[in-house]
Amino acid sequence: MNNQGRMAETIRFFYVIVQQRKLANPMEKKFIYLDHGASTPVHPQVLAAMLPYWTEIYGNDASSHAQGRQSSRALNASRETIAHLLNAQPDEIVFTGCGSESDNMALLGVMHLARQQNRGNHLIISCIEHSAVLKTAVLLRDSFNFDLTILPVDHDGKVNPADVAAAIRPDTALISIMAANNEIGTMQPVAEIGAIARAHGVLFHTDAVQAATVRRWDMAALPIDLMSLAPHKFYGPKGVGLLYVRRGIELFPTLTGGGQENGRRAGTSNIAFAVGAAEALQLVNDELESRLAHYTALTQQLIEGLTQAFPDDCILTGHPTDRLAHNASFAFRHLSGNDLLMHLDMAGIGASSGSACKTGNPKPSATLEAIGLEPAWTKGGLRLTVGTSITAEDIAYTVDTLKTIVPRLQKLKNQ
Repeated sequence: MNNQGRMAETIRFFYVIVQQRKLANPMEKKFIYLDHGASTPVHPQVLAAMLPYWTEIYGNDASSHAQGRQSSRALNASRETIAHLLNAQPDEIVFTGCGSESDNMALLGVMHLARQQNRGNHLIISCIEHSAVLKTAVLLRDSFNFDLTILPVDHDGKVNPADVAAAIRPDTALISIMAANNEIGTMQPVAEIGAIARAHGVLFHTDAVQAATVRRWDMAALPIDLMSLAPHKFYGPKGVGLLYVRRGIELFPTLTGGGQENGRRAGTSNIAFAVGAAEALQLVNDELESRLAHYTALTQQLIEGLTQAFPDDCILTGHPTDRLAHNASFAFRHLSGNDLLMHLDMAGIGASSGSACKTGNPKPSATLEAIGLEPAWTKGGLRLTVGTSITAEDIAYTVDTLKTIVPRLQKLKNQ
């Protein structure tokens, strides 16, 4: 049996174990996972592609022997695949440890080098960026004395390109605006913002960690200089990130040591995860239209079901149409997102909330505050993100469950 056959046999073995567990527990209730915006399961095809690089081809790609050369070829092939899918060049693809590291590398790398080369000291972001961008920008301001402009958003969570243009200064080195918001799903006009940045000679970075799962990217055509991706958002592995860096852009090193990733990021290359990242992105490209149709039908079912069930106490948050296809985000009046999540979990449904409410008294969601919602709504955020395995029956069960949970919580609130 060849290597591919052995890997397929291994995959089948794992699935037999899973099925046996299900048969051994026939009364075990199905868990409906509606948190794909947080992370997705690894696709079986991705797992199969990765397995040989843990068990058979395990050499360090920097080594000159046969094992090292095999690993090096796999790393190069993965980089080339990703570059092809993004219409980029292989040397423009940097493998990192996660999406957050990609964001950090972009901001820290650009800003520190800009200061070193006397090219600028000013950074522009939006108020609803992921914390990997927002906290890094604040760190640059508070600990390294960079100037920072944080732009507002409108009631749909969109950045106004005119605000970006107005904020640019002669010393602006970087603009970082996310492609889509992770909480409310609003897509940003990144092409328009990128064009403004390019016209002013300013670098533009976008965090596309959420948006990568719902569109194809043509980096040769888009005015984007740096872009962050995280494969675990689109059925790839955790522990690997991607940073697109347009050819010719230098970054101040944020992780030093060996010369990996063309000197941009030191550390032994994670071959298996690079292979998994490439396979996952290939599947996004191959299956995009069918996935989008599936996601859109399910999220529309959620939106109609919940807003019709609670016309006065539930609103859709984010842009009504220009949003992530797999994201349905809501705010419930006078309710706690923490309570909603706890009761959904007890009913066998996994979801997430935008408010900081793991324990104790929940804090308002900064994103819901930023789009102008009144305090009655800002603690009751609920994000339901669907995936390829979710069915219309799962959504119907979720809506029916919330029809029971919400009145119960409202009654407790009023006692």
